[in-house]
Amino acid sequence: MSQTKENSPDRFHIMVVDDVKFIREMILANIESAGYKCSLAENAAEALKILGNKNENIDVIITDIRMPGPSGIELTMKVKKDYDSDVIVMTGFAEDFTYERVIESGASDFFQKPISPSELMLRLKRVLKERTLLAERNQADEKLKKSFEKLRRAYEQTVTALASTAEMRDPYTSGHQQRVTNLACSIAEHMDLPAEMIEGLRIAGLLHDIGKISVPAEILSKPGRITEDEFNIIKNHCQVGYDILKEIEFPWPVAEIVLQHHERMDGSGYPQGIRGEEILFEARILAVADVIEAMSSHRPYRPGLGLDKALDEITQNRGVFYDPMVVDACLDVASSPGFKLE
Repeated sequence: MSQTKENSPDRFHIMVVDDVKFIREMILANIESAGYKCSLAENAAEALKILGNKNENIDVIITDIRMPGPSGIELTMKVKKDYDSDVIVMTGFAEDFTYERVIESGASDFFQKPISPSELMLRLKRVLKERTLLAERNQADEKLKKSFEKLRRAYEQTVTALASTAEMRDPYTSGHQQRVTNLACSIAEHMDLPAEMIEGLRIAGLLHDIGKISVPAEILSKPGRITEDEFNIIKNHCQVGYDILKEIEFPWPVAEIVLQHHERMDGSGYPQGIRGEEILFEARILAVADVIEAMSSHRPYRPGLGLDKALDEITQNRGVFYDPMVVDACLDVASSPGFKLE
């Protein structure tokens, strides 16, 4: 729209379309006396030619219905389809004056000739005011959209930084969180879960091992078999991750998913020993993806066991440790052509 924050009349450009010269000139005189810029056209074709001039931004078109060539209704429909102008329709014939026909064409207002100059200007000013308000709202929406996008980028960068913190402590699992996230989201998409739920799962996946910053590096990178005490320290990373994330107001239960990603369907998991439906569904997906990636990849205390061994693990413990629906979806994803754990 050509309208800016200034509300002075000369900021607006009006076009009058009528095949009767004295009506065009009468309306022209009223509009120019109010301070608006005004152009004239004898018919729809001439009006469209003016509209096609990139140097002319027409805010409002006041058009007759009955004219040689395309009618004012046809002109209105063309304008609303291809241009950013409001249209006020006028007619001197009562049979043309039907609310449904005019509104369906996209007109902002309509009136029957003759009309007093004062009423004409009131109608024009109302349309211009609505146009201005719409432009201001669109500008506010665009500003809000840009602010939201800026906030989203900062939020993504924060999540990435948090995820990197954990992996810096455990170089042997570098990329683990991203690979787990990719597989978890693929499983969720295969199950046709809502996009919002998948987004929450993605964030939780990227952060699911953030609690490992509390685990001594010598335990994380220990080449030999870890002791029971060391394993208990490692197991505490779920609770530590929850404690780090619980105060962040995510729109998803990210902290709870992180807390529960080592829980098992039969209650044999940790840290709470909850079972079945007590475990968040996102955590059940993350548990399967985590096991697949961990078993497939190299660890300081053993070489990678490979994808087939990992798939055997979830198959054998389907319904015991792992949610059956999640296992089935994971098997489908893993058997799809070109699947790679990356």
